Amino acid sequence: MFLDLTRIHGPRDHVEREFPASALDTSEDEFRVVSGIQLSLDVEKKDRRYRLAGTADATLELHCSRCDDAFTQPVNAPFDVTYLPQSANTGDGEREVAEEDLDSGFYEHETIDLGQLVREQFYLALPMKPLCSPTCRGLCPVCGTNRNTGTCSCDAAWEDPRLAPLKDLLGRDDGQQ
Repeated sequence: MFLDLTRIHGPRDHVEREFPASALDTSEDEFRVVSGIQLSLDVEKKDRRYRLAGTADATLELHCSRCDDAFTQPVNAPFDVTYLPQSANTGDGEREVAEEDLDSGFYEHETIDLGQLVREQFYLALPMKPLCSPTCRGLCPVCGTNRNTGTCSCDAAWEDPRLAPLKDLLGRDDGQQ
């Protein structure tokens, strides 16, 4: 998943690409791509600086943070990133990160790794706590039964063991003042 910058001849160009789900290796990610990846972007060229603005669309498979069941979620991730040549990444020592540094990337050998761009945008589009549904009941904390698909007879009451001595004091009727 690379963009060959030698094919960008004018100051502006529009690129539409479609990649199969297997084009993005997500074996170590928190999601899996289950549909083709649609990439639509505008490329603006100014000297050796390239600005890519567009969207990445796909359907991702996530795991619910309550019940751990897999579910799919469509993602439309907009992006606007400026790429500079790797030689411009000189590391000028310590300095404060500026606003424009957050939307910058680097390229080498006249190619931009679109896989890295797409992965980053998918991570930014993911919910902090993915849920299979807003009404997900999660897992039983005692036996682990998925409460969405079954029931259990576990006692869900929990008492803090650190407060047990206080409960004993309340239950004692020794008549002393």
